[in-house]
Amino acid sequence: MTDGLSMRLESTLLLLGRQEIEALLDLPSVVATQRAVFTQLESGTAQLGARTLLPNEEDGSIVFSYAARLNPAEAAVCKFGSVVPGNKQRGLPIIAAIVVALHPETGRPVAVLDGEAITNARTAAASVVAAQALAAPPIRRIGILGAGIQGRSRARAFAAEFAPSSIAIWSPDAEQTWEAAHALSRDTGGSVVPASAARAAVTDADIVITCTHSRAPILSAAWCSPGTTVISVGSFAPDRREVGLDLLAQARIFVDHVPTATVQAGPIIEALRDAALGVDQIHSIGSVLVGRTLARTHADQLVFYNSVGLGVQDAALTGLLLSRAAATEAGRHVDL
Repeated sequence: MTDGLSMRLESTLLLLGRQEIEALLDLPSVVATQRAVFTQLESGTAQLGARTLLPNEEDGSIVFSYAARLNPAEAAVCKFGSVVPGNKQRGLPIIAAIVVALHPETGRPVAVLDGEAITNARTAAASVVAAQALAAPPIRRIGILGAGIQGRSRARAFAAEFAPSSIAIWSPDAEQTWEAAHALSRDTGGSVVPASAARAAVTDADIVITCTHSRAPILSAAWCSPGTTVISVGSFAPDRREVGLDLLAQARIFVDHVPTATVQAGPIIEALRDAALGVDQIHSIGSVLVGRTLARTHADQLVFYNSVGLGVQDAALTGLLLSRAAATEAGRHVDL
């Protein structure tokens, strides 16, 4: 990240918006940053601060913040944002955030970036990394529960990376489901079909991705075919639980970071509390990437991956963005 910071950033602040961020990124490069995150977490070089969550029980919203860096020599970043389900009715994004980056040597703020664009890019890429590591090939059919930004970003990323024969997408809102399928088929040039029910979306799927903010399970283990890999994106907080004990009791369990997942991931917390799962049964995705843990012990095994999202993911992607912004003179500088 240091190479992408010029000395003029010592007295100015770089601003990067959504469109500028999207223009600077490509999926293979973002996937590479996320793979590096999980391997460096496993090796112990990454630094990850505790995540702060401020829930609002009245409207179901959550304010979050976390700081991290890939190693002590790299720049630290902090993300501050919110998840507000009610924004759907307001015509606004459910997730909003900013990312602030500090200079690795002076500690001064050097950049403010659109956190929503960073979140969308790195979470989709991290799901791709999880699928590469955990899913049993061939990947022919993908089922996605959730037709919002996160569900759509997974459809685009997985279509580009795996070229499945079909992707089925579902949400409780039938109109949103149809619109998402139509737009995604156009964007991907492939077959993205709307599903009339959650079960229909995941039937015979090799990979199931849940991208909702549900507080109650939306996926049953009985719906999953032998060998299915389930990736939960929306179980990012203690009160969010897209899958239930029926699935965890049958699955081999992976998470992005074990210490974080045991206090933040709703399904993991519930399983530990009810003694349906022991901590020794929870594996990090990094342990698979470095060859310490097998993804599965037999081909028909159900595999579950719970992603809560980590600050080091933002740090890695921010480093790439600042390097490319410096090379292309993207963004706008303002005086501090």
